[in-house]
Amino acid sequence: MKKYYIILLIISFACTENDKIIELKNGIEKNFILAALERTKHDIIYNGDYFNIEYPNGDIPEEYGVCTDVIIRSYRAINIDLQELIHEDIIENFTHYPLQNIWNQNSADSNIDHRRVPNLEIFFSKYGISIPVSNNPLNYKPGDIVTWNLPGSSPWHIGIVSNKISSVTNNVVINSFDNSLYFIGDLLYLKYFPRRTVSLE
Repeated sequence: MKKYYIILLIISFACTENDKIIELKNGIEKNFILAALERTKHDIIYNGDYFNIEYPNGDIPEEYGVCTDVIIRSYRAINIDLQELIHEDIIENFTHYPLQNIWNQNSADSNIDHRRVPNLEIFFSKYGISIPVSNNPLNYKPGDIVTWNLPGSSPWHIGIVSNKISSVTNNVVINSFDNSLYFIGDLLYLKYFPRRTVSLE
């Protein structure tokens, strides 16, 4: 198992006088961003292994995580359980997801499906808002979800746009790899707040 410590913007959130902080309005978006920012206070060991976890509201050991766990844990802090939502959607709409094509998987698996970026992309695209990609950093708003491809055997990556605009890196993205909004390969730009975009009934 490959291990290394993830530094989640702990350094980059030390603001300089040229950095801009976007004031957040009260509501679900603010709560989501604050939950994501809270994740930057944790020392996490990168671990993408398969874990058997509880369902619903299951989580891998708290000291471990990958980029998708930042998303999952931030949403869970505002009482949105992506594990349950994605698992139920895959059961009902299995062919909508790339489980067979990518992982040779023939059924839903509540232990891992929500921890995979392509599945999150499908779910957010279906039930949230899919927004055109822009090269203008100002078009990315706090709480937006961005996914992009990186070189490597597992190229998918995902992060949350924060309320900080850095004088060095433009939008700061909360994620488990880097802290700047940059473009390598394909990028998908999403927003998902169920109260506004999807009925959970």
